Amino acid sequence: MSDKPQPPFSLEEFSKALEDKKYDYHFKVGEVVRGKVFDYQANGVLVDIGGKCPAFLPLKEAAMGIITDVKEILPLGQEFDFVIIGEGKEDGQLKVSRRQLLVNQAWDELKQLQEKGTTVKMLVTKVNRGGVVGEVNGIPAFIPKSHLLQKENLETLIGQTLEANILQIEPQENKLTLSQKNLALSSAIALLHEREVITGKVTNISPYGVFVDLGDGITGLLHITQISGAKITSLETLFQPGEEIKVVVMEVDTYKNRVSLSTKILESYPGEFLENKEAVMANAEERLAKKKAKTDK
Repeated sequence: MSDKPQPPFSLEEFSKALEDKKYDYHFKVGEVVRGKVFDYQANGVLVDIGGKCPAFLPLKEAAMGIITDVKEILPLGQEFDFVIIGEGKEDGQLKVSRRQLLVNQAWDELKQLQEKGTTVKMLVTKVNRGGVVGEVNGIPAFIPKSHLLQKENLETLIGQTLEANILQIEPQENKLTLSQKNLALSSAIALLHEREVITGKVTNISPYGVFVDLGDGITGLLHITQISGAKITSLETLFQPGEEIKVVVMEVDTYKNRVSLSTKILESYPGEFLENKEAVMANAEERLAKKKAKTDK
């Protein structure tokens, strides 16, 4: 053992003192337990988790990343959460890990960020033929070359922190793939404001709606149900590819990079857009302002 405060009693005394105590833990592999740092050893740490003898924490399981001083990471007498990872083949002493628990928590946080569409920051540590490699909150990550904003001289990215979207998460494979491909698009979409009139160009007409180019690579959908309050029999008679129209931004989904549009909201009565489209377009801003004023009352 190293130079450290000696435990107040021996392991045998410790085990005997715990015999009459009751604990809620089942001490099974994978179970998360609360434990107190009990003693330091040359190759690990002893942790009181409420068993008949202290559990053993191997040094490599003490934390994520490089460990320089385990005493700073896990001070004597302090409590932490650990996960049981097994037991010794000879003495049956339970083995616990702090690192695996932190890794699991990191993956859970990444899944939440992916669901919210939040970008993450990756520190680039090396480059290979396929792209750049790094880490996000201690988790190894990779950005394929085809998903990088900078595609040449990748070596210059080493040491830099890149902002990216989460493309794929595979905790079981310890695989986190990121992308900068839609980063510019996500940033542009985030600048749009809901309930705002914007001018766009019709790019495509489908049976369920019209796709409108809003600039900066953004395409919004004017769904057939949002064109007019009256029934529409043919979209081709209302719109032409390349035609400029004014639309209202109804919803902005930065996670899926989707923008929902409407012209129905500009109508004074159901079907006005079908009867007098030019008039609705001419004073779209004033019409929307009146709608907002009525809603605010």
